[in-house]
Amino acid sequence: MNWRNLRKLEEELEDLEKKLEEELEELEEELEEELEELEEDLEELKEELEKKLEDLEELEGELEDELEDELEEELEVILKEELKEELEDEELEDELEELKEELEELEEELKELE
Repeated sequence: MNWRNLRKLEEELEDLEKKLEEELEELEEELEEELEELEEDLEELKEELEKKLEDLEELEGELEDELEDELEEELEVILKEELKEELEDEELEDELEELKEELEELEEELKELE
């Protein structure tokens, strides 16, 4: 091989190295840009998830409040029914007592009449 060919090959090799370095730098830049975009996307997703979590927690609180209200209403209805039954029982007891008293009075009157 002569010097010219060798020199030419060296120049070609240097050119190839430069091209490879340039391509490598371009690829690195592209990868860095893509990485930045992915990080931004990830941050956006994280923010969306945090927002959704907040919304879910708020909804959970609302549902708990609704459930508590419904339970209170049901309990109130049950207590009213029980109170009504107790009042009815008391009224019946009062009526029974009155009837007993009337019966006693009638028995006394009957005895007197005999």
